[in-house]
Amino acid sequence: MPPLNSYNENGNASDIICSLTQSQMAINHTGTDSATSARPIFNCTQYSQKVLLNLNALRQNTRFCDVEIVVGSTTIQAHRAVLSAASAYFEAMFRPELGLSEGKQKSVTLHSIRADILKLLIDFIYTGQVEIKQSNVQELLAAADMIQLPEVVDGCCEYLCRELHSSNALGILRFAEAHNCRQLADAAATYVYTNFPKVALEDELLDIPHLMLMKVISSESLRVDSEFQVFKAALRWIKHDVVPRRRYVFEILSHVRLALVPVGLIDQAIAECRDVSLKIALRSVRKDLTSKRGQLVPLRVCPRVCAKKSIYIIGGSRREQSAGWTPADCIFESVIKYDIFRREWIESAPMQIGRILPGVATLGGKIFVIGGERGSQILANGEVYDTQNNNWESMAPMIVPRCEFGLCALGGTLYAMGGWIGEDIGGSIECYDPMKNSWRMVGDLPEPRFSMGVVSFEGLIYIVGGCTTSSRHLPDLVSYNPVTHEWNSLARMHTARCQMGVAILDRYLYVVGGNSSQQEVLYSVERYSFDDNKWTMVAPMSVSRASPAVAAADGLLYVAGGDQPCEINFYRAQVTISSFECYDPMNDQWKECPDLPTSRSEAGAVVV
Repeated sequence: MPPLNSYNENGNASDIICSLTQSQMAINHTGTDSATSARPIFNCTQYSQKVLLNLNALRQNTRFCDVEIVVGSTTIQAHRAVLSAASAYFEAMFRPELGLSEGKQKSVTLHSIRADILKLLIDFIYTGQVEIKQSNVQELLAAADMIQLPEVVDGCCEYLCRELHSSNALGILRFAEAHNCRQLADAAATYVYTNFPKVALEDELLDIPHLMLMKVISSESLRVDSEFQVFKAALRWIKHDVVPRRRYVFEILSHVRLALVPVGLIDQAIAECRDVSLKIALRSVRKDLTSKRGQLVPLRVCPRVCAKKSIYIIGGSRREQSAGWTPADCIFESVIKYDIFRREWIESAPMQIGRILPGVATLGGKIFVIGGERGSQILANGEVYDTQNNNWESMAPMIVPRCEFGLCALGGTLYAMGGWIGEDIGGSIECYDPMKNSWRMVGDLPEPRFSMGVVSFEGLIYIVGGCTTSSRHLPDLVSYNPVTHEWNSLARMHTARCQMGVAILDRYLYVVGGNSSQQEVLYSVERYSFDDNKWTMVAPMSVSRASPAVAAADGLLYVAGGDQPCEINFYRAQVTISSFECYDPMNDQWKECPDLPTSRSEAGAVVV
């Protein structure tokens, strides 16, 4: 049955489209209404909107208005019935049987609400629309909460959830808890816990109450690289206003798992402390830890559930020598992880495809492994590992197949750049959107490059070393801004190298091993200070390595496997090693860790 037009009292067709549903117009086969079927109901889908528009027009023309809402010098005309229908606050105010004076007054004065905010809320009551923006969202939410407009409260909460950032997450958390916005508070808390290392560096941390600080740093959900980050955040809060806050020292530090913090870092904090009382308190805590008394801080602690505590070594190859010194090659599908607290290796679910020299990165708590080489085939496809479910899933392939390329995560996306792309060296940059599961080209390198190190840090992508058509071993370091597409040349390494490992630890970029221009496999390690634009040599590794897997976790730099040259009976080959060691920047020393279960090189490494 076609839609029916409705008519006004003069018999003219109105502009409102009305319809009768099939179910409401059910008629039996005999032509009479079925006894069990619903009676025909005339339903005008746009009628309520028409009434609301007319009521707003009446208000704007001050027709039939029976109340004035006064805020400061501003007076807003309205209808009691309309305000009461929208807001339980106004309904209670105007209900006669409650006997409130406002129920009889022509003019009602409201306090604690700005005039412009109240006007927006009354406009919303009459239109169902309100503009929420950064400059008004907090006042709008507070006022909507006060006059009981839950729809506006929900809209403001949705807006703030979208605006969460390391610089405002703690403030939004405090605001949400103050106004009992549970969903927003949960979203803000999750953001704080997930991004705690960044949140802890923001100024908002310095102003939160000590009870909120303790609530945050006691959470099992803190996703930190090391417990030292929690210790630093607690000290930063105390030092900001040390005189009134030092009385909370022991209470706050009891929520920091100090037994997991190296004593050397505690000694450094004591040496840097300017306040005598705080210094004495920290010395007491240190003595309590080293004497194993546990009277001031807990001694028996476990890493936080969400702390980054596993290093994943992914893919790669094995090239060992048999008794006759014939290479035995193997490309790994297997994935192994090292628990840095238990100091043991564990097998994880294998990839669907074995890969050497893939791009590996973490994003949103998942591990992305993309491209690489298998046999003589350069790959474009990739797969995603869910650490919680221990399973792999396929993802959209890159536009260009690549191996020995750079992959990093930045701003919720992945960037793949350069690499071998067949017979040529690649110079393109493509970007992956995990929400759309698609890649797009976004730019080009200054010069095609492969076998380089690529990392992201504070909004920029850094590319170090590698090979180009003009030079097989580069000392260069360049930065790329993916927003402006600008490139900057930075200080050069001491040693030109390729096939090295790279990782970021405590505002330093570490470059580990690799091959030099003299075809030498390197022991050396150097680090770049992002703050000083300067390279410094650090202690060399115990063994030389090319194509090692490198990762930073819990304040240490870990290096696993790699290649070494091997010579016997005038035969020279690159063989894989199982050596695993870690570097402590506090004492500039390397120490041995449990060997890899199987030697491997050309693998990727990430920390989760």
